[in-house]
Amino acid sequence: MRNRSFTFASGVMLMLGMAGPAIAQDNAAQQPSARQQLQNIHTPQSIDQELARLTKDLELTPEQQQQVRPLLNEHHDKIQALLDKNPNASRQELGPQIHAISDETHHKIHALLTDHQKELEKAMQQREHHGEENRRSAPSAATSSEPSPSVS
Repeated sequence: MRNRSFTFASGVMLMLGMAGPAIAQDNAAQQPSARQQLQNIHTPQSIDQELARLTKDLELTPEQQQQVRPLLNEHHDKIQALLDKNPNASRQELGPQIHAISDETHHKIHALLTDHQKELEKAMQQREHHGEENRRSAPSAATSSEPSPSVS
């Protein structure tokens, strides 16, 4: 269950924080705050996009969409409050708190799903997990002088 929560949390965090790697590369000498990294991506439009993605991937009914939207808004508000309270903190510093917020949101959404949708969720998480692994390995291979670990 923890892995499922982490994967969903990663999906939500990716939705809300994709600007991080690009900004980090542009400002390698100066670490931007989490607020700076997330300000353009953490918007009401991103909530609409995430709801549309979840609707498509999980086949949410109109009733479920009405239940999920407030959860995504709450997620947004909690992360925004965290960023407002810690304006100079880095994403690494706020990561555990952001993960906890995302885990809570995932559990609430998961509770609304049918058994069929839970299977769709599992498939979605596997796709996201594989995509996240690819994103992690590509930048580190390009920017790191250390050899990449080989997969057996």
